[in-house]
Amino acid sequence: MNEHDPRYDAIIIGAGFAGMYMLKTLRDKGFRAHVYERGTDVGGTWYWNRYPGARCDIESLYYCYSFSDELQQEWRWTERYPSQPEILRYARHVADRFDLRRDISFDTNVRAAAFDERAGRWTVRTDDAEITARFLITAVGCLSATQTPDFPGIGTFRGESYHTGRWPHEEVDFTGKRVGVIGTGSSAIQAIPVIARQAAQVTVFQRTAQFSIPAQNHPLSPEEQRRVKADYARLRAEARMTQSGILAERLQHNATEVPAAEFKAELDRRWAIGGTTFTATYPDTLRDPAANELSANYVRGKIREIVDDPATAELLCPHDHPIGTKRICVDTDYYATYNRDNVSLVDIRHTPISAITPGGLRVGDRDFEFDIIAFATGYDAMTGPLNRIDIRGAGGLRLREKWADGPRTYLGLASSGFPNLFTITGPGSPSVLSNMIVSIEQHVEWIGAHLEHLRDNGFTRSEAAADAERTWGEHVNAVAAETLYPRAASWYMGANVPGKPRIFMPYIGGVGTYREHCREIAAGGYRGFHLTV
Repeated sequence: MNEHDPRYDAIIIGAGFAGMYMLKTLRDKGFRAHVYERGTDVGGTWYWNRYPGARCDIESLYYCYSFSDELQQEWRWTERYPSQPEILRYARHVADRFDLRRDISFDTNVRAAAFDERAGRWTVRTDDAEITARFLITAVGCLSATQTPDFPGIGTFRGESYHTGRWPHEEVDFTGKRVGVIGTGSSAIQAIPVIARQAAQVTVFQRTAQFSIPAQNHPLSPEEQRRVKADYARLRAEARMTQSGILAERLQHNATEVPAAEFKAELDRRWAIGGTTFTATYPDTLRDPAANELSANYVRGKIREIVDDPATAELLCPHDHPIGTKRICVDTDYYATYNRDNVSLVDIRHTPISAITPGGLRVGDRDFEFDIIAFATGYDAMTGPLNRIDIRGAGGLRLREKWADGPRTYLGLASSGFPNLFTITGPGSPSVLSNMIVSIEQHVEWIGAHLEHLRDNGFTRSEAAADAERTWGEHVNAVAAETLYPRAASWYMGANVPGKPRIFMPYIGGVGTYREHCREIAAGGYRGFHLTV
């Protein structure tokens, strides 16, 4: 079949982990599907994010597909936390193993998509073609639309400049270079220690200090892999019903109820284990400000222990958000890197960057000279990748116009006014608050079953009902309001993008709870969806 054949049942945008699994699932169910991918290979996030030190913050043995036991048994991970090159190798292995590339058009940007009411089909426009399909499925990722502040003089810098989310495919040589790093989020926290080991001088510009927990990364032994893989069925089933899709030891009593010595001993143990589940220790950490402050103070104390210079240590101590309400970072030697003679930290919260200059950048009236500037300035998260495509639903309604005051979805899977459009890990679903692979598999399998239901029952159109969408949105907001998450000016809230509505976008009710919502809706004949012939 020609890749522009109008007889497609479904068009999928994106060939990351979501798009690849969606393609395989639809193929297995007898649908004719095709994927359009702007990169030159599969991998999505892990195709683009090649910055130094790029690594997943979910353990490798669980940051992989579970749909094929043969696949999960045969692949051998080398480290507790997988690096970008290793994850990309895995994605390529999956594409080859299931012969996915024959139905993927690479190096192809999807510019627009419009729903044709009369034909009941989507017309998708790429750089050089128009293609139609009954269904349109977005697998664009939550963190794929890079965000760079509109600094004055941004185009005048004479040196090399890179965004962590669009890093070159060839290695960048920092040897003997003066490097400026703008940002101290997750990407910067991973990259700075690696860059500092190579560069002559690294200057980090920090607006907001972050809480980071040591990864305690290590090589995976054959025995550890055998032990986990022998018990995969049970472990995977348990993970699917947890809060975040991640297995974690959770205590039953609250942080505020235990003696101080016991609390410290437990957090010492968790610090030694490492990883993002640090804030899952006590059930009240993300709900009670007093409990949260206990964990926050513990991490601040660790920062002060690690960083030699007291002034730098204080700058690195977060005070403007509860711990865990921004995605907690996982690092290897991040704080210790500031003890190096060639690393310095500049606070730009009170005196922001005023301009990018031909020689570097300016903070207030102070000029900094650099050979390389690395922009670790994050993403227009969750809605950005979708809003950058001109998606028009029934009556020509633009998705970005409907979402002008914040995203409105039913289950994060569909949006009223946009028939036969499905969004994998869209806003209103657990997505970025979870192990993304767990959430991706659940969404893909739900969408696949839904399309099968439509076909087998003679339906040609599925659209989220406006009242169901409204009720779900109210539930998402109500659940978020019971936590401390909305107190942080985070990218979960869109706070890193000027002018973006401040709305808590993901669903915080839990991966297991959400899965049950979706299961019950499907079992009830897809309650909340208008299904028509």
